Amino acid sequence: MDMEVRDYELDCEQIVNNANYLHYMEHTRHKFCQDVGLSFIEMHRQGIDAVVRKIEIEYKTSLHGGDSFLSCLRLERKGPRFIFHQEILRPDGESVAEAVVTVVVLKDGKLTRGDELAAVFAKYIK
Repeated sequence: MDMEVRDYELDCEQIVNNANYLHYMEHTRHKFCQDVGLSFIEMHRQGIDAVVRKIEIEYKTSLHGGDSFLSCLRLERKGPRFIFHQEILRPDGESVAEAVVTVVVLKDGKLTRGDELAAVFAKYIK
């Protein structure tokens, strides 16, 4: 997903504040889910909620105001967990940040295997 740094995302050092990388990655996950036909609102109405359980992120270099970048993801499944491997890349391919995001699925507030999501994600899971 192509994205661009917005001025309000910068800190006093004029680089992207660390929390914004999490926002970029979340937006990418949500857009991916939307593109494969998942609606978080509709899932919630059915009592199904996909929630982040853990995020491990490594910051490698900084983005600055006006920079464009590519936000990428790859998906795998381990038992009831969906693991999103995410990376933010500069246009030249330099890695800016990498993260491993673990998501679990609740049905009516209880942990499930997430089979509803697995069916939709089947062709994307490695």
